[in-house]
Amino acid sequence: MPPATATATSTHGVDAPARDVVIRAMDVKRYYGSGESVTKALDGVSLDVYRGEYLSIMGPSGSGKSTLFNMIGGIDAPTEGMVFIDEIDVAQLDSFELAWMRCHKIGYIFQSYNILPVLTALENITLPMIFAGMTADDARDKGVEILKKVGLGSRIFHRPYELSGGQQQRVAVARAIANDPVIILADEPTANLDVHTGKEMIDLLVHLKETENITVISATHDMKMLDVSDRILWIRDGQVERLEERKNLDIRIGNIDGSDV
Repeated sequence: MPPATATATSTHGVDAPARDVVIRAMDVKRYYGSGESVTKALDGVSLDVYRGEYLSIMGPSGSGKSTLFNMIGGIDAPTEGMVFIDEIDVAQLDSFELAWMRCHKIGYIFQSYNILPVLTALENITLPMIFAGMTADDARDKGVEILKKVGLGSRIFHRPYELSGGQQQRVAVARAIANDPVIILADEPTANLDVHTGKEMIDLLVHLKETENITVISATHDMKMLDVSDRILWIRDGQVERLEERKNLDIRIGNIDGSDV
């Protein structure tokens, strides 16, 4: 099993403080089909993701972003290679253990929100807590506090059709953090939002990263999201094209209505 920390060496030859690795992908390959018709969705991806960092994944359509998301989230298993989450080899888990990990370790934010239309905001986010074994009363109390945290304290009993797109996405974020995950996987979380609402969503994710030490991994084409990332992973043809520190990139974000975006 790989170590849970990674140590960097400074230019002065002194080891920098170890960084806690929460996700480790080791030569991950995911092939579909066989023979001459095989599709290499991932073809040897290796990556360490650190606790409390904001990582954005970029790449053209069909590059392997979604497949890598599925590997990290335990939704799919690699054809070859290994994925560790908190030192646990995801491929070795049975269906019950995998469900437990998804419930307790990972929060998902989907581009299309995926909140249940017949349930209120509060009911949508208490559902995963109850699945995790929390009592209904405790889940309700915690749910109210989480909705206040994401700015929906006055929308607790509203159903999705009574909420704006930005408010629905905040419900999705609240649901994602309901069981105190160590990782949030966000799939194009600003794609269906206007510029200002999208910026609010990005600010919320950054706030969760900084205050809760949650690792945020986002597949995105939104330059505003890249601007707040710690690192950006570029994927092409199922392989890592490059992995860059945000501080080393020249990303120029425009100005709309007097607000830096």
